[in-house]
Amino acid sequence: MTVRTPGTPASKIDRTTPVSTPGGPKAREEKIVVTVRLRPLNKREQLAKDQVSWECIDDHTIVYKPPPHERVTQPASFTFDKVFGPACLTETVYDGVKNVALSALNGINATIFAYGQTSSGKTYTMRGITEKAVNDIYNHIMNTPERDFTIKISGLEIYNENVKDLLNSDPGRNLKLLDDPEKGTVVEKLVEETANGSQHLRQLINICEAQRQVGETALNDTSSRSHQIIRLTIESTLRENSDCVRSFVASLNFVDLAGSERASQTHADGARLREGCHINLSLMTLTTVIRKLSVGKRSGHIPYRDSKLTRILQHSLVGMHGLPSFVR
Repeated sequence: MTVRTPGTPASKIDRTTPVSTPGGPKAREEKIVVTVRLRPLNKREQLAKDQVSWECIDDHTIVYKPPPHERVTQPASFTFDKVFGPACLTETVYDGVKNVALSALNGINATIFAYGQTSSGKTYTMRGITEKAVNDIYNHIMNTPERDFTIKISGLEIYNENVKDLLNSDPGRNLKLLDDPEKGTVVEKLVEETANGSQHLRQLINICEAQRQVGETALNDTSSRSHQIIRLTIESTLRENSDCVRSFVASLNFVDLAGSERASQTHADGARLREGCHINLSLMTLTTVIRKLSVGKRSGHIPYRDSKLTRILQHSLVGMHGLPSFVR
């Protein structure tokens, strides 16, 4: 799922100058796009002789074929804006969100989500997308000598409704959420590092991922037990006077959501069961928020404050110009 909202203050933009997105013009044209990535059976599923229930018919349609033990026996088809089959590489999936990611270089806030059930490959996909976005961002910087760029990174995880700084080595620190009249919800004392190059940025991203909570379940030996948000704040200024926009500031968020799960499938109990409850509740709140936003003013109250995940992402979701989505 990807979201774009205005990032650069209006006072900093020269309205007479047309703005083109580095990834192409479509980043501002999309409204709601839903894409699905199907993965092949993993080794555990192959050993269990599991059968593939989903089939990719074409670039836009998948069919669910119920197993014999289910009450519903008729296949059901679903249509999406784009379907990536099991043989598709992550490069192909990234191409579907590239325009949105690179729009942050032109002052447009962007958020890319990976949403789906546990063990569906969200973290694998997001790591690939993040890596390729970093490559393209620095390629753009190299090819834009007329502008000075600064990239800052912060990383956090939401684990059992506690917010942890992934760039801070203090493991027991639960960060508070504060309401800022201009910035919206901010995370108090969240560390933000300035990247001095692409390699340094990759190192900082790796630090964030290494500190994330993972645990073993019946479906996944290294299941992500928290929501991870890596935020890049990209600033650029014009080196010399020209007709171009003088200054851009925008955030690019990479959100790897913990997977929805059923206790009957994961065989969870104790701490794992409690984690699963928090994960499912926050995902349910996110689903409710997005559903209400898609309806508009008729939807009534939008429950951002019911979950720390939606509180932190509220600024990215409110006033969104587009809601492309990919679900795995």
